[in-house]
Amino acid sequence: MYNEIDLDNIDINLEPPAEEPARQYYYMAKCREWVKDLGEKQGRMPRFCVVNMGCQMNARDSEKLTGILEQIGYTASREEEADFVLYNTCTVRENANHKVYGRLGYLNGFKKKNPFMMIGLCGCMMQEALVVEKIRKSYSFVDLIFGTHNIYKFAELLYTTIENRILSVKHNKKNSMVIDIWQDTDLIVEDLPTERKYFFKSGVNIMFGCNNFCSYCIVPYVRGRERSREAKDILREIEMLAKDGVVEVMLLGQNVNSYGKTLDSPVSFAQLLQEVEKISGIERIRFMTSHPKDLSDELIDVMKNSSKICRHLHLPLQSGSTDILQKMNRKYTKEQYLDLIAKIRSAMPDIAITTDIIVGFPGETEEDFAETLDVVRKVEYDSAFTFLYSKRTGTPAASMENQTPEDVLKKRFDRLLSEVQKIAVKKAEKYTGSTQKVLIEHRNEQDARLVTGRMSNNSVVHLPGNADMIGKTVDVTLTECKGFYYIGEAN
Repeated sequence: MYNEIDLDNIDINLEPPAEEPARQYYYMAKCREWVKDLGEKQGRMPRFCVVNMGCQMNARDSEKLTGILEQIGYTASREEEADFVLYNTCTVRENANHKVYGRLGYLNGFKKKNPFMMIGLCGCMMQEALVVEKIRKSYSFVDLIFGTHNIYKFAELLYTTIENRILSVKHNKKNSMVIDIWQDTDLIVEDLPTERKYFFKSGVNIMFGCNNFCSYCIVPYVRGRERSREAKDILREIEMLAKDGVVEVMLLGQNVNSYGKTLDSPVSFAQLLQEVEKISGIERIRFMTSHPKDLSDELIDVMKNSSKICRHLHLPLQSGSTDILQKMNRKYTKEQYLDLIAKIRSAMPDIAITTDIIVGFPGETEEDFAETLDVVRKVEYDSAFTFLYSKRTGTPAASMENQTPEDVLKKRFDRLLSEVQKIAVKKAEKYTGSTQKVLIEHRNEQDARLVTGRMSNNSVVHLPGNADMIGKTVDVTLTECKGFYYIGEAN
C-alpha cells in the first residue's frame, strides 16, 4: 500500500519497472534524489504549490498530485515562493482558460528571478489541442503539460522534465517543454500517494469520464468515456480512510448513477452505497453528481433506509423546458423530472434537493424560461447553482442558431436568482429552533470565536467553539436563520 512504501529502499540504478504503480514509485525515488541535491544547493528544501481550478474531481486529483510531490520531498508554499507551480486546470467555461493565461503571465516574472523554478499545467484544459498549441507558442517558459488521463504518470513526467532542465543548463540551451496528452484510456492505477486537505473527510473517486454528451458540455471530450473503479478497490480505500480518522466520504463521478456499468461484473451504485455503509468509522456518505435519467428506484430505496447517507441530493435540472432539454441532449422531460422529485420526496420528506440551472440556452424563449420558473416553484429547491449560458467552443451548442441576446439573458438570470433565493430562505427558516447534528469543519474565517460545520442536508452552521471541535459531530440548536446559513449553539 502507498502508505507503507519507503522510497529510500528503491534501487534507482536498476531499470524502471514496467508495471504500475511500482514504476511511478521508482520515478518518485529518482525525483527525490534530485530534490535533495537541489535543497543542498539552495540551502532549503524546494517548495511547491498545486493550484486547483476546477470541480471536486479536480480537487481530488490535486490531492494526489500534492501527495506525490510531498513524497518526493517538496514542501508546500505559496505560488510566488514556489520552485515548482502546478496548475490543475478547468475548461468547463472559456473564462477559466483566460484565467490560466493571466496566471502564467504573472508567474513568468517570478520564474525569471528563480533559475530553479518550473511550471506545470495539467487537467481538463490541457486536453484541448488548440490550448496546448497556444501555450507552446506563447508561453514557452512552461516546463510540463499533461492531461486528465495520465495523471498517475506525474512522477515519471516530472523526472523527464527535470532531466530536460539539467541538459538545458549543461549545454546552455533553451529548455524544451515536456508534453504528454492522451486522448483516452481505460487504465485506472491504484495506490498512489494522496495528501488530503481535511483529516476528517475525503473525496473518493468511484468512476471517471462521462458518456452523456450534453450539447453544452465539454467534459466528455476532455475526461473521456465512463470507466468505473472496481468496488473492492473503492471499499479498500474507504476502509483505510476510516482507519485514518475520516468520518465523511464524498463519492465522486461525473454521473455516479451510472457507476458499475463498465465493470466485467456490474455493480449498481445503490449496491456500492450499501457496502460503503457497512464500513465501521464512516458516519456520513455524500455523493455527486447524479443525472436524473439514471436515478433508480433502487437508489431511492437505499437512501431512504440508510442511517449514513446524507439527506441531500444534488440533481441538476438545467432547464424546465422539455424542448430545451431535448436540445441539451439531457434525455428526460420536464414531466419525468417532476415525477422523479415527487418520488424522492415521498420516500424522504426531509431531504434537501439542490440543482444546477442554465439560463439563456440557444433558442430559449420566454415561454421556455417560464417553464424553468415553474419547476423551481414546484420543486422548491433548497439552493441552486444558476449559470448564464456562454458559448463553449468544441460543443454542439456553440454553433446553434438563436443565441440568446445578452440583455435578455441577464434579465432572466436576475429573475431566476430572485425566485431561487426567496424559496431557499423560506425553506431554511423552518429549521430554526430545532436541534441538528453538525459536523464541524473549520474555524470561522470572519470570527475566530466561531467554528463552521454542515448539517446532513448540507446547510452551513456557525456556532461558538474552538479548534478541538473540528472533525467532530455535535448536537447544535439552531437559534437563528440568516437566509443561507444558521447561527447555533452546541448542546
